[in-house]
Amino acid sequence: MGQAQQTEKQTTIGLVGFGGFGRLIAQELWAGCPVRICDPSYTRACLPDGRRVPMEGLAEVAQCDIVILAVPVARMAHVCRVLAPHLRPGTLVLDVGSVKVAPMRDMRALLPLHVEILGTHPLFGPQSAKDGVAGRKIALCPERGERWRKVAVFLKARGLEVIVTTAEEHDRELAMVQGLTHLIGKVLTDLEPLPERMTTASFDLLREAVGMVQDDPPTVLHAIEVANPYAAEVREAFFARASELQAQFAPQRIVSDVA
Repeated sequence: MGQAQQTEKQTTIGLVGFGGFGRLIAQELWAGCPVRICDPSYTRACLPDGRRVPMEGLAEVAQCDIVILAVPVARMAHVCRVLAPHLRPGTLVLDVGSVKVAPMRDMRALLPLHVEILGTHPLFGPQSAKDGVAGRKIALCPERGERWRKVAVFLKARGLEVIVTTAEEHDRELAMVQGLTHLIGKVLTDLEPLPERMTTASFDLLREAVGMVQDDPPTVLHAIEVANPYAAEVREAFFARASELQAQFAPQRIVSDVA
Protein backbone atom coordinates (compact mmCIF):
# COMPACT_ATOMS: atom_id res chain seq x y z
CA MET A 1 0.00 0.00 0.00
CA GLY A 2 1.40 3.38 -1.01
CA GLN A 3 1.91 6.00 1.64
CA ALA A 4 -0.91 8.55 1.64
CA GLN A 5 0.26 12.00 0.79
CA GLN A 6 -0.73 14.71 3.21
CA THR A 7 -1.64 18.13 1.91
CA GLU A 8 -1.57 21.19 4.10
CA LYS A 9 -4.99 22.70 4.68
CA GLN A 10 -5.29 26.08 3.00
CA THR A 11 -5.89 28.94 5.41
CA THR A 12 -9.31 30.53 5.03
CA ILE A 13 -9.80 34.24 5.61
CA GLY A 14 -12.97 36.02 6.66
CA LEU A 15 -13.33 39.74 6.02
CA VAL A 16 -15.86 41.84 7.92
CA GLY A 17 -16.31 45.17 6.15
CA PHE A 18 -16.04 46.00 2.46
CA GLY A 19 -15.31 49.71 2.47
CA GLY A 20 -12.31 51.22 0.70
CA PHE A 21 -9.73 49.36 2.75
CA GLY A 22 -11.76 46.16 2.86
CA ARG A 23 -11.78 46.14 -0.94
CA LEU A 24 -8.01 46.62 -0.98
CA ILE A 25 -7.55 43.67 1.39
CA ALA A 26 -9.78 41.44 -0.72
CA GLN A 27 -7.95 42.48 -3.88
CA GLU A 28 -4.56 41.62 -2.38
CA LEU A 29 -5.62 38.28 -0.87
CA TRP A 30 -8.10 36.94 -3.41
CA ALA A 31 -5.60 35.15 -5.66
CA GLY A 32 -3.78 33.35 -2.83
CA CYS A 33 -6.40 32.46 -0.21
CA PRO A 34 -10.13 31.73 -0.07
CA VAL A 35 -11.75 34.94 1.21
CA ARG A 36 -15.29 35.08 2.63
CA ILE A 37 -16.75 38.57 2.99
CA CYS A 38 -19.53 40.02 5.14
CA ASP A 39 -20.87 43.55 4.87
CA PRO A 40 -24.59 44.26 5.40
CA SER A 41 -24.30 47.27 3.09
CA TYR A 42 -23.81 45.00 0.07
CA THR A 43 -25.60 42.01 -1.44
CA ARG A 44 -22.83 41.60 -4.02
CA ALA A 45 -19.90 43.78 -4.87
CA CYS A 46 -16.84 44.07 -7.08
CA LEU A 47 -13.12 44.16 -6.44
CA PRO A 48 -11.20 47.14 -7.83
CA ASP A 49 -10.24 45.06 -10.87
CA GLY A 50 -13.89 44.26 -11.66
CA ARG A 51 -14.16 40.74 -10.26
CA ARG A 52 -17.50 40.07 -8.58
CA VAL A 53 -17.52 39.18 -4.89
CA PRO A 54 -20.28 37.15 -3.18
CA MET A 55 -21.38 38.32 0.27
CA GLU A 56 -21.97 35.91 3.16
CA GLY A 57 -23.42 36.10 6.65
CA LEU A 58 -21.40 36.95 9.75
CA ALA A 59 -21.76 33.43 11.17
CA GLU A 60 -20.27 31.90 8.01
CA VAL A 61 -17.38 34.37 7.87
CA ALA A 62 -16.63 33.70 11.56
CA GLN A 63 -15.81 30.06 10.74
CA CYS A 64 -12.64 31.05 8.88
CA ASP A 65 -9.17 30.47 10.29
CA ILE A 66 -8.41 34.21 10.27
CA VAL A 67 -11.05 36.92 10.63
CA ILE A 68 -10.14 40.47 9.62
CA LEU A 69 -12.21 43.33 11.04
CA ALA A 70 -12.11 46.18 8.50
CA VAL A 71 -14.75 48.30 10.23
CA PRO A 72 -14.76 51.85 11.64
CA VAL A 73 -13.22 52.15 15.10
CA ALA A 74 -16.54 53.41 16.46
CA ARG A 75 -18.20 50.14 15.34
CA MET A 76 -15.57 47.80 16.76
CA ALA A 77 -17.31 47.04 20.06
CA HIS A 78 -20.62 46.25 18.35
CA VAL A 79 -18.99 44.01 15.75
CA CYS A 80 -17.04 42.12 18.43
CA ARG A 81 -20.22 41.49 20.43
CA VAL A 82 -22.16 40.01 17.52
CA LEU A 83 -19.14 38.11 16.17
CA ALA A 84 -18.03 36.52 19.45
CA PRO A 85 -20.61 33.67 19.73
CA HIS A 86 -19.72 32.37 16.24
CA LEU A 87 -15.92 32.18 16.54
CA ARG A 88 -14.21 28.79 16.66
CA PRO A 89 -11.41 28.00 19.14
CA GLY A 90 -8.02 28.93 17.73
CA THR A 91 -9.31 31.53 15.28
CA LEU A 92 -7.05 34.55 14.84
CA VAL A 93 -8.99 37.84 14.89
CA LEU A 94 -7.25 40.99 13.75
CA ASP A 95 -8.29 44.56 13.00
CA VAL A 96 -6.86 47.13 10.59
CA GLY A 97 -7.88 50.33 12.37
CA SER A 98 -5.99 53.63 12.34
CA VAL A 99 -5.78 53.65 16.14
CA LYS A 100 -4.95 50.72 18.36
CA VAL A 101 -5.56 51.37 22.07
CA ALA A 102 -9.37 51.54 21.91
CA PRO A 103 -10.02 48.76 19.34
CA MET A 104 -7.69 46.33 21.10
CA ARG A 105 -9.32 47.09 24.42
CA ASP A 106 -12.68 46.19 22.85
CA MET A 107 -11.30 42.98 21.34
CA ARG A 108 -9.76 41.90 24.66
CA ALA A 109 -12.96 42.55 26.55
CA LEU A 110 -15.53 41.20 24.10
CA LEU A 111 -13.93 38.34 22.16
CA PRO A 112 -13.80 34.87 23.75
CA LEU A 113 -10.61 33.66 25.41
CA HIS A 114 -10.33 30.77 22.96
CA VAL A 115 -9.39 33.08 20.04
CA GLU A 116 -6.11 34.82 19.31
CA ILE A 117 -5.97 38.61 18.88
CA LEU A 118 -3.70 40.78 16.77
CA GLY A 119 -3.94 44.51 16.27
CA THR A 120 -2.64 45.78 12.93
CA HIS A 121 -2.41 49.10 11.17
CA PRO A 122 -1.40 49.12 7.51
CA LEU A 123 0.42 52.46 7.22
CA PHE A 124 -1.05 53.07 3.77
CA GLY A 125 -4.46 53.26 2.15
CA PRO A 126 -6.19 52.57 -1.14
CA GLN A 127 -4.71 55.73 -2.66
CA SER A 128 -1.09 55.23 -1.64
CA ALA A 129 -1.20 51.48 -2.39
CA LYS A 130 -3.02 51.66 -5.71
CA ASP A 131 0.09 50.30 -7.46
CA GLY A 132 0.68 47.54 -4.90
CA VAL A 133 1.64 47.09 -1.25
CA ALA A 134 5.29 46.11 -1.72
CA GLY A 135 7.55 48.54 0.10
CA ARG A 136 4.76 49.83 2.35
CA LYS A 137 4.81 49.63 6.15
CA ILE A 138 2.47 47.82 8.52
CA ALA A 139 2.38 47.94 12.33
CA LEU A 140 1.60 44.77 14.29
CA CYS A 141 0.48 44.85 17.93
CA PRO A 142 0.40 41.24 19.23
CA GLU A 143 -2.18 40.79 21.98
CA ARG A 144 -3.01 37.11 22.46
CA GLY A 145 -1.49 33.97 20.94
CA GLU A 146 1.51 33.26 18.70
CA ARG A 147 0.00 32.97 15.21
CA TRP A 148 0.80 36.62 14.60
CA ARG A 149 4.36 35.45 13.84
CA LYS A 150 3.09 33.56 10.77
CA VAL A 151 1.19 36.67 9.72
CA ALA A 152 4.42 38.67 9.97
CA VAL A 153 6.24 36.14 7.78
CA PHE A 154 3.42 36.27 5.21
CA LEU A 155 3.45 40.06 5.12
CA LYS A 156 7.23 40.24 4.74
CA ALA A 157 6.97 37.79 1.85
CA ARG A 158 4.59 40.25 0.18
CA GLY A 159 7.26 42.94 0.41
CA LEU A 160 5.85 44.81 3.41
CA GLU A 161 8.02 46.32 6.14
CA VAL A 162 6.67 44.91 9.41
CA ILE A 163 6.96 47.01 12.58
CA VAL A 164 6.16 45.16 15.83
CA THR A 165 5.02 47.54 18.56
CA THR A 166 2.46 48.07 21.32
CA ALA A 167 -0.91 49.76 21.04
CA GLU A 168 0.26 52.63 23.25
CA GLU A 169 3.50 53.21 21.32
CA HIS A 170 1.57 53.08 18.05
CA ASP A 171 -1.04 55.63 19.06
CA ARG A 172 1.53 57.99 20.57
CA GLU A 173 3.57 58.12 17.35
CA LEU A 174 0.58 58.15 15.00
CA ALA A 175 -0.97 61.05 16.92
CA MET A 176 1.56 63.22 15.12
CA VAL A 177 2.17 61.18 11.95
CA GLN A 178 -1.50 60.83 11.02
CA GLY A 179 -3.09 63.40 13.30
CA LEU A 180 -1.25 66.35 11.79
CA THR A 181 -1.36 64.99 8.23
CA HIS A 182 -5.12 64.59 8.23
CA LEU A 183 -5.66 67.83 10.12
CA ILE A 184 -3.62 69.85 7.62
CA GLY A 185 -5.19 67.92 4.76
CA LYS A 186 -8.69 68.76 5.99
CA VAL A 187 -7.86 72.47 6.30
CA LEU A 188 -6.27 72.67 2.85
CA THR A 189 -9.16 70.75 1.28
CA ASP A 190 -11.56 73.32 2.75
CA LEU A 191 -9.44 76.07 1.13
CA GLU A 192 -9.82 74.62 -2.38
CA PRO A 193 -9.39 75.33 -5.20
CA LEU A 194 -5.65 75.12 -4.66
CA PRO A 195 -3.27 76.70 -7.20
CA GLU A 196 -2.16 74.39 -10.00
CA ARG A 197 -0.21 76.62 -12.41
CA MET A 198 2.49 78.49 -10.51
CA THR A 199 3.53 75.94 -7.91
CA THR A 200 6.78 74.89 -6.26
CA ALA A 201 8.07 71.34 -5.81
CA SER A 202 7.35 71.54 -2.07
CA PHE A 203 3.77 72.69 -2.69
CA ASP A 204 3.26 69.89 -5.21
CA LEU A 205 4.38 67.36 -2.59
CA LEU A 206 2.03 68.94 -0.05
CA ARG A 207 -0.85 68.76 -2.51
CA GLU A 208 0.00 65.13 -3.26
CA ALA A 209 -0.12 64.32 0.45
CA VAL A 210 -3.50 66.03 0.75
CA GLY A 211 -4.75 64.02 -2.22
CA MET A 212 -3.94 60.78 -0.42
CA VAL A 213 -6.22 61.57 2.52
CA GLN A 214 -8.90 63.92 1.20
CA ASP A 215 -11.20 61.11 0.06
CA ASP A 216 -11.04 59.18 3.33
CA PRO A 217 -14.48 58.79 4.93
CA PRO A 218 -15.29 61.02 7.94
CA THR A 219 -15.00 57.98 10.23
CA VAL A 220 -11.26 57.82 9.53
CA LEU A 221 -10.68 61.47 10.49
CA HIS A 222 -12.82 61.00 13.61
CA ALA A 223 -10.84 57.92 14.68
CA ILE A 224 -7.49 59.63 14.13
CA GLU A 225 -8.42 62.87 15.91
CA VAL A 226 -10.82 61.63 18.60
CA ALA A 227 -10.26 57.92 19.29
CA ASN A 228 -6.48 58.30 19.55
CA PRO A 229 -5.88 59.23 23.22
CA TYR A 230 -2.74 61.20 22.37
CA ALA A 231 -4.08 63.22 19.43
CA ALA A 232 -5.51 66.11 21.47
CA GLU A 233 -2.12 66.87 23.03
CA VAL A 234 -0.42 67.01 19.62
CA ARG A 235 -3.26 69.05 18.13
CA GLU A 236 -3.16 71.59 20.96
CA ALA A 237 0.60 72.00 20.60
CA PHE A 238 0.21 72.54 16.86
CA PHE A 239 -2.51 75.18 17.24
CA ALA A 240 -0.59 76.90 20.06
CA ARG A 241 2.45 77.28 17.83
CA ALA A 242 0.28 78.39 14.91
CA SER A 243 -1.27 81.06 17.14
CA GLU A 244 2.18 82.31 18.12
CA LEU A 245 3.14 82.60 14.46
CA GLN A 246 -0.13 84.33 13.64
CA ALA A 247 0.59 86.94 16.30
CA GLN A 248 4.17 87.31 15.07
CA PHE A 249 3.11 87.93 11.48
CA ALA A 250 0.08 90.09 12.22
CA PRO A 251 0.28 93.62 10.73
CA GLN A 252 1.63 96.07 13.27
CA ARG A 253 -0.50 99.14 13.98
CA ILE A 254 1.38 102.39 13.30
CA VAL A 255 0.50 105.00 15.86
CA SER A 256 0.88 108.55 14.56
CA ASP A 257 2.70 110.99 16.79
CA VAL A 258 0.99 113.90 15.08
CA ALA A 259 -1.38 115.60 17.49
